[in-house]
Amino acid sequence: MAPFPRYAIYHAAARGGKLDRFGAHLLGYDAWTGEEMPLPDGVARAVPDWRDLTQDPGKYGFHATLKAPMALAHGKTEAELLGACECFVETPRPVSVITPIVNSISGFIAVVAAERSAELEQLAADCVSAFDSFRSPLTPADRARRNPEKLTSRQHEYLDRWGYPYVMEEFRFHMTLTGRLGSERRAPVLTMLRKRFAAIRLTRLAIDGIALFRQDDAASRFRIIGHWQLRPLPEK
Repeated sequence: MAPFPRYAIYHAAARGGKLDRFGAHLLGYDAWTGEEMPLPDGVARAVPDWRDLTQDPGKYGFHATLKAPMALAHGKTEAELLGACECFVETPRPVSVITPIVNSISGFIAVVAAERSAELEQLAADCVSAFDSFRSPLTPADRARRNPEKLTSRQHEYLDRWGYPYVMEEFRFHMTLTGRLGSERRAPVLTMLRKRFAAIRLTRLAIDGIALFRQDDAASRFRIIGHWQLRPLPEK
């Protein structure tokens, strides 16, 4: 069994904002407060097994992964990780502003960026490397969960080096809304979620902060224990 607690560096939507509420209600969980959330009106009627479809992403809360979940390395403490997050955001960096859309990615449905962003990919790469000293080595069970036999050679290399295969040029920004869906289920669910997303009228999203999430044990959901705004580059 993997050691606990586990921590992750994620991007979380601004607390109480329309994207945050969109994701929290659909997942039935608010990672800011640790509270269960009611489903939006009509979702259970349109998709009766919606709770089942969102069971896995609902454990993690609505987020975009920057540094995947990890147990702390021997000798590292939560206080030190919190301090490292504070130090990380002190370095000025360009803030990526993306056009968010709802689409399918690897069989899941998520809020994704309409186009790739070099600034966002650099932020993710920086998080992967900056916090890696806090990561405990993968357990055999952790490794098996990543289905290494299905990974490309590059992804396998990243799994070995960074504990997660979808980093560096393999990174794709996504804020997951469902578990993996079969092709026959995906189209109607995607249509429904796109209509709901269009209703919140969000056309620009600044990826301007990082959040530290903690999972206390295998039965617990991840919860936000710290959030920091990035320091933008000074205007010229």
